[in-house]
Amino acid sequence: MNKVLVTISLVFCAFSFAQKYKYPFRNPNLPVEQRIENLLGLLTVDEKIGMMMDNSKAVPHLEIPAYGWWNEALHGVARAGTATVFPQAIGMAATWDVPEHLKTFEMISDEARAKYNKSFAEASKTGRYEGLTFWTPNINIFRDPRWGRGQETYGEDPFLTSVLGVAAVKGLQGNDPKYFKTHACAKHFAVHSGPEWNRHSYNAEVSKRDLYETYLPAFKALVLEGNVREVMCAYNAFDGQPCCANNTLLTEILRGKWQYDGMVVSDCWALADFYQKKYHGTHPDEKSTAADALKHSTDLECGDTYNNLQKSLASGLITEKDINISMRRILKGWFELGMLDPKSSVHWNQIPYSVVDSDEHKKQALKMAQKSIVLMKNEKNILPFNKNIKKIAVVGPNADDEIMQLGNYNGTPSSIVTILEGIKTKFPNAEIIYEKGTEVADPSSRTSLYQNFLCQKNGEKGMKVEFFNNNEFKGNPANISVNKTGITYNSFGGTQLAPGVARENTSAKISGIFKSSFTGEVIFSASTSDVYTLFVDGKEIANRKGPDARHPSEFPVKMEKGKEYQIELRHTQKGKYVSISFEAYRKDPVNFASVKEKVKSADVIVFAGGLSPSLEGEDMLVNAEGFKGGDKTSIELPKVQRELLAELRKTGKPVVFVLCTGSSLGLEQDEKNYDALLNAWYGGQSGGTAVADVLAGDYNPSGRLPVTFYKNLEQLDNALSKTSKHQGFENYDMQGRTYRYMKEKPLYTFGHGLSYSKFTYGDAKLNKNSINADENITITVPVTNTSERDGEEVVQVYVKRNNDALAPVKTLRAFERVLIKSKETKNIQLTVSKDSFKFYDEKADDLVSKPGNYTIFYGGTSADSGLKSIELNIR
Repeated sequence: MNKVLVTISLVFCAFSFAQKYKYPFRNPNLPVEQRIENLLGLLTVDEKIGMMMDNSKAVPHLEIPAYGWWNEALHGVARAGTATVFPQAIGMAATWDVPEHLKTFEMISDEARAKYNKSFAEASKTGRYEGLTFWTPNINIFRDPRWGRGQETYGEDPFLTSVLGVAAVKGLQGNDPKYFKTHACAKHFAVHSGPEWNRHSYNAEVSKRDLYETYLPAFKALVLEGNVREVMCAYNAFDGQPCCANNTLLTEILRGKWQYDGMVVSDCWALADFYQKKYHGTHPDEKSTAADALKHSTDLECGDTYNNLQKSLASGLITEKDINISMRRILKGWFELGMLDPKSSVHWNQIPYSVVDSDEHKKQALKMAQKSIVLMKNEKNILPFNKNIKKIAVVGPNADDEIMQLGNYNGTPSSIVTILEGIKTKFPNAEIIYEKGTEVADPSSRTSLYQNFLCQKNGEKGMKVEFFNNNEFKGNPANISVNKTGITYNSFGGTQLAPGVARENTSAKISGIFKSSFTGEVIFSASTSDVYTLFVDGKEIANRKGPDARHPSEFPVKMEKGKEYQIELRHTQKGKYVSISFEAYRKDPVNFASVKEKVKSADVIVFAGGLSPSLEGEDMLVNAEGFKGGDKTSIELPKVQRELLAELRKTGKPVVFVLCTGSSLGLEQDEKNYDALLNAWYGGQSGGTAVADVLAGDYNPSGRLPVTFYKNLEQLDNALSKTSKHQGFENYDMQGRTYRYMKEKPLYTFGHGLSYSKFTYGDAKLNKNSINADENITITVPVTNTSERDGEEVVQVYVKRNNDALAPVKTLRAFERVLIKSKETKNIQLTVSKDSFKFYDEKADDLVSKPGNYTIFYGGTSADSGLKSIELNIR
């Protein structure tokens, strides 16, 4: 009798609980699969299609809000207002610190949830850059230093990329058994690493061995170990098929061998490349494109080609069953993130907005910047500086550049410390001489005159910016602001120009009163992606249309000191993207002799140079010698910087080169012109403080290179495979590339990095000298800090398969960054996974364990001269 009453009571309670929800899909206590099927049955075909694009449409009758799937968090929450900005990804790779990398991405996802909680609570919907689905990390292999987007990656090595990529995914997605904190996305699947200028039409061809041993391991790790919930397919084609409808990549490998059950999302407007003859041109029209991508399991499109899925249905190219297959994966994402559940049921919703830009996160940004710095050269131990140093000269285009430090795909920090500011703060008793000297790549010297602008007569400083949501400057502006710092707007990557401004069919008026501070030529420089007209005192002085508008143009105007001029730039958007920049400056020849004269009395010269994210990045409009479309055509330091460095060397004073870059450079010819080389990458909001800490010796550098620094471009190109129909940068073969296949000695090798401490390695021991193919191996490496100061060492383990001419020269298989105190010896125990002995096998068409003889190398670098070895037999 009691059992019957209990059963009735439980049934009644369950019925009463279910009554709270209008539809079963709203009940968070039901199995996810059941909720998906219920919702799928309630949606019309049009509603399903509306939810299959990144700008997901609302379904009012089911109270499903609009949602923007597109968000970015490469090294901090990007494009969404104030956020903590950590070093660019390539810099975080240089930390070789997995625990701190994980911690960093836990902080990033905290800020992401906090921002989502706030934006959704205020608007009951989320737009672009407001959601929980982050298209991060970029785990493509940085195979060639010419690629401008290599800065977004974790470098050239598949293992380092895999380990750091998995940590990023786990940090973003969290560890809750029911709800993900955010979604991460492994991109761009899979053989994708430039050039930028032909990525929409390029067909990558590589051997199966290179595919499986180099290009796929990181993606496999993120799918099988990281449980990454989204994978983004790439723009380019692979073996003749666009990556977003590729049999090998999506059907056979991702969905087949790896059994991936998460979402596949297209790169933005990648599907449009299918049917455009100037790009891939592999498909006749939009409806066949949409159908083919869907059938190859591209679930969500970033773009608008999936608007044609109804036509695909009507033509019999797909069925509603095909749509439902993808919709199940999309809807699972909604439920995994708790976006359709009561706010109280998802504990991530309790993360307060106060975590954004918090002191704890700022401290982590500094820590990661410090850890990312690689001391590449330190002749005569010129570093660290004596604390009583009297006079420091700081020279170079990157010394006082805030924007450079942020890299690309960045957020907006509340404050930024430049290298110059960091040095001034760190050495308060020293005299600091600052000379910019030159621009990054321009052979002339520019003096910005933007500070001479007022938004209107007797108004505040800056220029007035008015955006219109039409092409004719009609009606009330959608956004009006005063830009006090400079005019740079772009919508590449989907960035919104300003709040309330559309992403297409816009126009803009940028105006101000310019008061000349001298008599002579003032240069007005306008660069836009579309049509613009420039007026001075109502007179048209420039009008650019069509292709010419893609290149910066300079317009000299003779002006009189003290006189005011009305300046107006009008821009009309004609294409999909908007790019507007406008500058006013005085242009003079670079005076190397003057710079040398001003700094020759200093005790030491710090030259802060290198590259800039304004020159290297994604699909950029760049017109500078050595650069093309965001990539490099040369890997040398820009000529004007090489000349300035040579001039500084003539002072006879020690020169420390602080290199800011997102990629490796061929510095062989410059080596003689500096005593120390400090790679600071694009260090994020605290990059300047980190550099100063290292210069002063308050932080002991211990970063390691995640990429090879070739001596010059010829050294790389001469070593590349000559069998490919593509040459140079367009050749995707790995032969001769990276430390794994390069047989010549580079300038600085992968894994290289110096310290203010000195470490020696004893003889390592394996737990077994002969193992079965299905066993891991443990190696114990004794490391002693023989110096007088504590320091961190990155212990690296490499594997070489002997008697295999096609195998890598060596390949990283284990590492650990460890603190070792002065005079201390530590026995570092590392596990080399059984997967370390897997190589491509033609019969299996996959990686398989290969028995035979192996050499295990260990040390603090990948350079042969810094490694010791031990032999291992695999049965």
